[in-house]
Formats: sequence, structure tokens, C-alpha cells
Amino acid sequence: MTPIGNPDLTVSFAGIELKNPIIAASGTFGYGIEFEDIVHLDRLGGLVVKGLSKEPMTGNPPPRLYETAAGMLNAIGLQNIGAPAFLTEKLPALRAKKNVVVFANVFGYTRADYEHTIEILNQGEGIAAYEINVSCPNTAHGGIQFGSDPLLLDEVVRTAKRVASRPIIVKLSPNVTSIAQMAYVAQEAGADAISLVNTFLAMAIDPETRRPRIANVTAGLSGPAIKPIALRMVYDAAHAVKIPVIGMGGISTPTDVVEFMLAGARAVQVGTASYFDPVATEKLVEELTAYCREHRIERLRDLTGGLLTD
Repeated sequence: MTPIGNPDLTVSFAGIELKNPIIAASGTFGYGIEFEDIVHLDRLGGLVVKGLSKEPMTGNPPPRLYETAAGMLNAIGLQNIGAPAFLTEKLPALRAKKNVVVFANVFGYTRADYEHTIEILNQGEGIAAYEINVSCPNTAHGGIQFGSDPLLLDEVVRTAKRVASRPIIVKLSPNVTSIAQMAYVAQEAGADAISLVNTFLAMAIDPETRRPRIANVTAGLSGPAIKPIALRMVYDAAHAVKIPVIGMGGISTPTDVVEFMLAGARAVQVGTASYFDPVATEKLVEELTAYCREHRIERLRDLTGGLLTD
């Protein structure tokens, strides 16, 4: 089979055009600008900055990371500089980069927190959309409650949509009984897109000391270990809603990207892979291009929802 020339990797969702479907996930790529010396940011489809709150947060005490057999546990606790500092200290440098699509991840403990953080970020220029994090399992309150309760999810999405000047992407938790239900709730509340999945609630114990490996006791599991479950959840969610789906969970190879797109994703986010290889996102763009050439895929976006089940 003769490879094709230049495959079209462009994708779009919620009115946002990306040069390719590879997005650096929130929490593993800093504020983006920290990677500029090793990653050509303009070659990525986009990047999601660390979760932002209305005020700075110190996060959880260490130890906060632990490597597992096929993934990673983290309980960082959404440490961040706060939305006001992001606008003055980080966003201008990102705006100076041409053709870089920036998504702001937003976190809060209450609906008012989400509202205030978004109102602060509305004042900044160069943000393509807000990713509303309703699914973090590593905080003492808030976070996972919003992502696991349909009524609370509905309320926080409606609140965010009411005040946001940009499209809203809702980041869903896998720690639920029905991901399809939560996806549908987010859609009906006004979400322009959904992203999934966030980390799975997990833990590890040191048998020698008989103490938790993570100071927070429980943590979020990510990496290759969660990919098959994440893939199934993306498939379920994509069949439950009409809005675009962004998939994530253990993605590190071109075939991972193709699988998520066949399951229904318009784009994907790459998270844990950036920990073991800081240039993983840019490499994946190159590898995905080669994969499409070799498999004669002329337009990558045509794969979305193309799973054959007959």
C-alpha cells in the first residue's frame, strides 16, 4: 500500500479549529509556557493549563505522586497561582506565541467559586474555551461531588454557562455509575463539549510501614492502566450526546488516538505521558502524521465515531 502525501489532521469542536487533535492535558503541562524550551507549542492542537481557582491554592502535602505498575497516582490537590496571577504572569507569554490554542481549566469548591473564577478569566484575551473541572478526586471538598451528582452537575454547568464569554467544556469524572447519564446532564445544562475521563479514585499502601503511599491516602489513577475503561466511557458518552467529545486516559501512541476517535472523540488530551517523556505531545503529532500516511488516512476527522460493530 502506497503511503499518501500530507494527511489532513485538522479537527474542530465548539467552533474552535485545531491543526491536529493532540491537546496537552491540564495538570501535566504546567501553564504551557514552562514547556516552550523543549516543545514547539504551535505544533500541538492545543494545551489546557493547570486548573485555576479564584485565589492561589497550595495543594496537598507530600508525598503527592506515586508510580504504579501501569500508571501513576497523584494527589496534587490543584495547586495553582490563581486566576488573577495567570492573567498577568502566564497568559501574555502564551498570547505572544503564534497559533497556540489555549484552554483554561477552571476549578472551584462551590458554584460561586466557579462563577468568580470565570468572571476573572473573562477579562483575559487569548483563551479559546473554559474546561470546567467538576471531577477532581483529590480535594477535601468540592470537585468530585459536582461530577458525581447529576443535580449538582446541572447547577454548576448552568452557572458556568451563564457567566462565561467563551465555550464551556465540562470535564467528567469516571467515578460514577453511568457516564452516559452525566454526559447527557452536562449537555442539557448547556455544555458546548465534554472531556473525559479524569482520574479514577485509587490508593496504594506501603506494606513495610503499613502507611499510605500518598499523604492524602487516596489519589487519582491515570496512565495506560485506565485506557480500556476510559475508551469504553468515551464510547458510552459519545452515544449519549450530540455535543463534541474530547477523549483522554492513557493516550501515548498514534493507535491510542485512533481508538479514541473511532469510539467517538473529536480530539484527545495527553496527560501522564508528559511525565515520563516531556516531549510526548509533540512526538505524538509527528507519529500520528506518519500513521495516517502509512494507513492512507486522508482526513483524520473522518474517523470520529467510525467504530464498526457489525
